[in-house]
Amino acid sequence: MLFQSLFTDYTSDVIATAAFGVETTATLTGKDPIRTVAKTLMTVDWYKGLCWSTIFFFPKLAECLRFPVFPESSTQFFKKVFETVSKQRRDNGIKDIKDLLDALLKLKDDDLENKQGYTDNDIWAQALTFLFAGSETSSSVLSFILYELSFRPQLQEKMFEELIEAKKSQNGSLDLTIQADLKYLNCVFNEALRMYPPLGWLDRETINDYKIDENLTIPAGTPIYVNGIGMQYDSDIYPDPETFNPERFLPENEKDLKPFTYMPFGEGPRSCIAKRFGQISVRNAMSHLILNFKFKPLPGAPKPSEVKYENKHLLLVPGESLFIDFEPRNVSFGL
Repeated sequence: MLFQSLFTDYTSDVIATAAFGVETTATLTGKDPIRTVAKTLMTVDWYKGLCWSTIFFFPKLAECLRFPVFPESSTQFFKKVFETVSKQRRDNGIKDIKDLLDALLKLKDDDLENKQGYTDNDIWAQALTFLFAGSETSSSVLSFILYELSFRPQLQEKMFEELIEAKKSQNGSLDLTIQADLKYLNCVFNEALRMYPPLGWLDRETINDYKIDENLTIPAGTPIYVNGIGMQYDSDIYPDPETFNPERFLPENEKDLKPFTYMPFGEGPRSCIAKRFGQISVRNAMSHLILNFKFKPLPGAPKPSEVKYENKHLLLVPGESLFIDFEPRNVSFGL
């Protein structure tokens, strides 16, 4: 079964429902307007590559040339969705839903009072960025996790037994807080993020001159790029870094990791704002997949170390179609 697109359908549905209050059906049907927008956001061509390269490396030039981050058709569609759902909530007096849209509407209301200068475009662009940053990142990690697990049946069974025990201890429940505490589930997730971080680098800009040592001072306004994936493949930090080894992140081993050498979500006060949201959606998908299926590689399939990456993409995603066999477990949980 080809599973990458299924996971992108799933993450698009999760974001549309949980962040914007819009019910979508991409996972069931493979088609949905918001899923279509998510696809266009991730499609890379020469023009988008030129825009993104200029925005990242020559931001002032990109501003002068008015290079867009997202295609005009996608931004206009999403703007219309955002405005429609916002109007429905306001007209019906719907408040305190505690999703991203609710937070953005409150930001807009606060701005009317405090006059901080936010435009409508500033507000709804945050929603579009959330969809862009959250859909394919989570689906890519899920794809790599399942592909690695398909070659590791013993690890699958450890995870399955852990999930079963958790369900039994909670009288059949497996809520999100329980998933967050599962040892093997989180070790696998963390190791996948070490080897396959969706964004393998971080970009920042210095606000003030920053003195590194007597020979180097970074002037204010300088773009700074941190090679996160390079650190996560450094053999001095992670022995045998090419091997998928979730036990690196067992509690007794994780304490020995050097600070700031593992940053799939960034670090510090400007780390990924959607970190917890991404962790929840990936853990939940993993839990239910492991409970219901065994994953097996197809004959002749490339090993995980042989999988090609897409070399014309902003994110670290598979560059070829990946297939695995989903075998139903057909077992009773006895709960």
